[in-house]
Amino acid sequence: MDSKKLIDSIRKIPDYPKPGILFYDITTMIGNKEVFCELIQSLAERYKNREIDFIAGIESRGFIFGSALAYTLGVGFVPIRKKGKLPFTTVSEKYSLEYGFDEVEIHIDAFGDKKNARVVLIDDLIATGGTAQAGVKLIQTLGAQCVEAVFILHLCELGGKAKLQELCDVHCVLDI
Repeated sequence: MDSKKLIDSIRKIPDYPKPGILFYDITTMIGNKEVFCELIQSLAERYKNREIDFIAGIESRGFIFGSALAYTLGVGFVPIRKKGKLPFTTVSEKYSLEYGFDEVEIHIDAFGDKKNARVVLIDDLIATGGTAQAGVKLIQTLGAQCVEAVFILHLCELGGKAKLQELCDVHCVLDI
């Protein structure tokens, strides 16, 4: 995947959602069929020979990348959602935010009867890593193995990748 082409396809919005923040808007990238397809194909190449059983995507932008990757690999897709959004029995994991806590959940039967399922966790970006750490812990709680967590963007200065590497391998397409 051509890193320059990928970063050039992402809209940068200064001072959003608050002054001093540079927001990376992926909607322009996923709307660019050439770049989006090339990104998904390059990720599929990375995982095609790794015996992956499921792709788990973190709400909400992880659903976009995760479902496309799962389809391309011919494996199942598992959503990891904010508390109260899944209709069946769930397990949950809390994580800390700048001010307080939040919580994500996964269906208790997300990996079916597959013992030691091999899972790739995906989201659009990793910043401080709290949500991703919670996602990996949920996968592990259900007896599955998080083979790798993958992110399109890594906001290097926030340190999330280093924290997540304590739990699993991490791959970032772009380091910013």
